[in-house]
Amino acid sequence: MALVRCDFFSAALGFGTSMTVLLPESAAGHIGIGGSGRTGEFPTLYLLHGLSDDDTAWTRSTSIERYVAELGLAVVMPQVHRSFYADEVWGRPYWTFVAEELPRAARGFFRLSADPAKTFVAGLSMGGYGALKLALRHPDRFGAAASLSGALDLAGRLAAGAHRPEDPRMYERIFGDPPAVAGTGDDLLHLLGEVRNPPPLYIACGTQDALLPSNELFRDACAGHGVPLTADFSPGDHDWQFWDTKIRDVLAWLPLS
Repeated sequence: MALVRCDFFSAALGFGTSMTVLLPESAAGHIGIGGSGRTGEFPTLYLLHGLSDDDTAWTRSTSIERYVAELGLAVVMPQVHRSFYADEVWGRPYWTFVAEELPRAARGFFRLSADPAKTFVAGLSMGGYGALKLALRHPDRFGAAASLSGALDLAGRLAAGAHRPEDPRMYERIFGDPPAVAGTGDDLLHLLGEVRNPPPLYIACGTQDALLPSNELFRDACAGHGVPLTADFSPGDHDWQFWDTKIRDVLAWLPLS
């Protein structure tokens, strides 16, 4: 795999930003790592980071580069800071960036497929929320979407008074004061009742994870709305040991051809 740190100007955000990209290569003669030999435009996984991370987190904390080497799969990892992949009320339009500008920019820079059947999205924690929001708001753009330990009932967490001591006005900055999420396009449970023909969805969450109840609620809501979902609740916590294991399950589940 080729590892590219791409620094570029975002017109949507109004400043320079970064994405980390993995691109397939043949890897002939590279001892211990194979290659796919895939040519043409690459199928692509948009892989989203969590609240305390950046675009380098997946490559630093997992072996994602090694896991995708033989799949011929490109991986695009953008940077969105602590935005919940939303157009912030008092901040920057990160939803517009990741949903509209990022795919255009990535395809302009790299040889990536624009075919929805070969375009996938996944993420962890805040990024799991972002991945499913992308799939539910734009179901025609993705062949599959996956969440690991996702914050999937954000409206419920805010109604219960969730806050971040290290960033006490975060939710107000993103969603307004008071934060307005329930019943909007930022509410995944609401989107489940609105979506038509969603792509296949996958969620995984550790049984020791504080976000397990919200994942169980999302699973039950999918069943209630007839949304196809693969759910995997197994021992684990909200940590990289769990995510490094489960991203391999996501890759095996993706409908790659």
